[in-house]
Amino acid sequence: MSRRGALQAGEKVQFTDRKGKKITDQLVVGGSTQTDHGIILHDDVIGSSEGVIITTVTSKREVQVSGDTPGHDKPKPWKAARAIGGWDYAVMRPRLADYVLSMPRGAQIMYPKDIAQVIQLGDIRSGLNVLESGAGSGAMSLNLLDAVGESGHLTTIEMRPEFAKIAEANATLYYGKRPQWWDLLTGDFDSVAGKLAEKIQSLSSSDSNGGDDLNSNYASQPFDRIVLDMLDPWNRLEEAYRVIAPGGVLIAYITTTTQMSRFCEALREAGCWTEPEVQETFERTWKAQGLAVRPDHQMIGHTGFLVVTRAMADGFSALHKRDRATKDTVTDIDSLTPEQQADRLADLELRDISDRKLRKVLRDLGDQLDYL
Repeated sequence: MSRRGALQAGEKVQFTDRKGKKITDQLVVGGSTQTDHGIILHDDVIGSSEGVIITTVTSKREVQVSGDTPGHDKPKPWKAARAIGGWDYAVMRPRLADYVLSMPRGAQIMYPKDIAQVIQLGDIRSGLNVLESGAGSGAMSLNLLDAVGESGHLTTIEMRPEFAKIAEANATLYYGKRPQWWDLLTGDFDSVAGKLAEKIQSLSSSDSNGGDDLNSNYASQPFDRIVLDMLDPWNRLEEAYRVIAPGGVLIAYITTTTQMSRFCEALREAGCWTEPEVQETFERTWKAQGLAVRPDHQMIGHTGFLVVTRAMADGFSALHKRDRATKDTVTDIDSLTPEQQADRLADLELRDISDRKLRKVLRDLGDQLDYL
C-alpha cells in the first residue's frame, strides 16, 4: 500500500487532537471513528492528503434518557457534551512505531525502544537473511521486514498458530498485502530449525543454487542474523548454531535477570559463541513548554534485557575473559560447610581490597576520628 499521496480507503490513519491524544483507525468508505468529542466521518478524510485538519460532527450514537425513567439518573450535561462535534484532529499516516503500539495484539509486544536497539545492535539491514523465533503479535516481525527489505528475507518461527495468524494479519494490514519476502512457520523452534538446517546442509553438499525462486534460495542458506524472543533461549543454542553463518549475530530479548544470567552462562559453556554483551534501555519523555522544561512524571522503565553474541567458525572456540584466581563467581557460599565457608570467604569475595589499601583507609579514618 502506498505510503505517500492521497489517503485511500483501507489504509490506517492516525487522528491526533490538540491534547496529543492519538486514535489509529482504518479508513472505510461510509465509515466513522468514534471519539470523546463526536465522530470523524471517513468520507471526509478519504482522498485528502496527510496534515489536514478534520472536525468531528455530532455523534449518531447519542441517546436521550429521560430523568423520570425508573432506574435511571437524570442526564448529566457533560456526557451529552462528549457527543457534540466541533473538535479538531490532525490527520497523518501512522509511523511504524505508532502502528505497532496501536495494532490488535494477542501477546505482549516488544516496545519500540527495544526494537530499535535490536535492529541497531543486531546489525540488521537490507538484503540480509534473518531468522526470528517468537512472532507474538508481529511487532518485531514488522520492523525486521522493513529492515531487510524486499532484497532480503525473514523467516519467523511461532509455536502458537493463533499468534501466527495475528502477526500475519497485522503485517498484511500494514503493507496492504502479505509480504512476499517473509516465511511464517508454525511449530517448536528445534523441530523447524532442524528442518532448515537439513536444507542448508543438503544445499552445501550438492553445491546447488536451490532453484530460481528467491524464497527457496534464502530458505536454503545460513542465516546472517537470529532474533530470539522466548522464555528459554538457552535451550535453543544448539539448533541456532546449526543454521547461522560464521560471524552471524544472535540477539535475544529476555525479561528477567535469572533468564539473562542463565542464557549468558549457556553461551559461554557452548564455546562457539563470543562473550555475550548485555544491556537494557530506559525511555523518558520530556515536557518543553516555555519555562516548564522537565522530564515527564511517567516513563517506560525496565522492559527487558538484550543479549548480543556472534557465532564462531566451526572448529574454533570463542575467546573469553579469564577471571582472576582469587575470584570465584560460580560457587554459592550457602552450599559450603561452615569450615569451608571460613576457608573460602576471601576467595568468594568479589570486591578485593589490598592490605595496603586497607591500612590507608584505617589510617585516614583514625585521623578523622582523632580530629572529631
